[in-house]
Amino acid sequence: MLPQPILTAAAMRAAEAAHFAGGVDSHAVMTRAAGEVARVAAQRLAPGARVLVLAGPGNNGGDGHVAARLLAERGFAVAVQRLGAPATADARRAAAEWAGPVGPAEPRDFDLIIDALFGIGLARAVTGEAAALVEAANASGVPILAVDIASGVDADTGSVPGPAIRAAETVTFHAAKPGHLLLPGRAHTGRLTVADIGLPPKLSDLFLNAPGLWALPVPGLDTHKYARGAVLVWSGPALMTGASRLAATAALRIGAGAVTLAGPADALRVQAAHVTAVMLAEAEPQGFSRLLAGGRIRAVCVGPGAGPDARCVAGAALQSGVATVLDADALTAFAGEVDHLARLVRRHDRPVILTPHDGEFARLFPDIAGDRLARARAAAALTGAVVVLKGADGVVASPDGRAAINANAPVWLATAGSGDVLAGFATGLLAQGLGGFEAAAAACWVHGDAGGRLGAGLIAEELCGPVVRESLGDIL
Repeated sequence: MLPQPILTAAAMRAAEAAHFAGGVDSHAVMTRAAGEVARVAAQRLAPGARVLVLAGPGNNGGDGHVAARLLAERGFAVAVQRLGAPATADARRAAAEWAGPVGPAEPRDFDLIIDALFGIGLARAVTGEAAALVEAANASGVPILAVDIASGVDADTGSVPGPAIRAAETVTFHAAKPGHLLLPGRAHTGRLTVADIGLPPKLSDLFLNAPGLWALPVPGLDTHKYARGAVLVWSGPALMTGASRLAATAALRIGAGAVTLAGPADALRVQAAHVTAVMLAEAEPQGFSRLLAGGRIRAVCVGPGAGPDARCVAGAALQSGVATVLDADALTAFAGEVDHLARLVRRHDRPVILTPHDGEFARLFPDIAGDRLARARAAAALTGAVVVLKGADGVVASPDGRAAINANAPVWLATAGSGDVLAGFATGLLAQGLGGFEAAAAACWVHGDAGGRLGAGLIAEELCGPVVRESLGDIL
């Protein structure tokens, strides 16, 4: 399986321009794209069904006119409602080739609406007559098939600044766009089909997070537990042990060969009543660094349930040179001191992963604004760490510029302890030798896949349970 690039609107336009500059007929590409729209539409329709095409003035409307002609040739009853006169050469040619009915229509009278009002270039609120068409289409209750992207959704950010089509399905071309995957745009996209329209291979540093972007480690025949990677997780105080235990269990479940929980004696007594395969090591915050000496520990996790000693322990982990995941309390501990955190991260050449949710991100990076993708990338560039901006539309950003959007997380993951499991997955994969970006991305995908398999009613303990074997088994 190959990585699946995601293209911004500008990158997509540049790819098209380069293609056409090489002598390719743009109208032929439009016809191919519209053919994909017509094919997907026909799959949804009974013979003779009624189709309304809402056609805008640009090339998106041109796609709509060609799709209308192709569907009519298949025997469907098709009508076109235009928003203004066609404004590009290809759109005018497509409109001229449409010989069917054109004019105002009642959306409720149709079996399918094709949204070809605006394409990926629209980055402002839909207003006026266009807004009225969007709202009427949504209110009709008729399924809507969007061409390229639902009208009213920003293709680069997924923002919806005004009325926007709520599509049951979207056919986009060449590559997915960020707005198909980032919220709230994802909620307007429906089922997404990426259609090949003959453009050259996609070049991008932004990807859909899925197997193919990374590969999970497979132990060799001569392996042993320490060769598979040893992990150290800070326990935190006695009344806050659950989060670190989830992280430690998750690291072990995803393949680390040996996992140790370290902390004060009273906390370890609580831990001892709950863990079996996870080992225990007594340590005070000031002595945490001695556990990282000697080279046996391959990755360390600090933050889940870390409590008031999070900063001291996180500092020791970062200064040790061991691959590190910082989550929860370890992130909040550096609020207002992100420059100091960045210096600690850059002190050694090893991967560091930060896993903030939106609230933690705002506290740690108060001066970084913008959409989720832009914020995650800016934070990674600032700190030198891989940043996982957690959420239903999670973003993984590397300081080298690569980024991935995670789109497989179900709503059931919004439960206490879920993030602790994610931190443990990432730590376990670091210990097995994955790079920071790959470990973070793979952890997010496995986390989402396991959550999807468990479904409604899942609790965090189950996320690091036997279900992980199913997720790993499908890709190993």
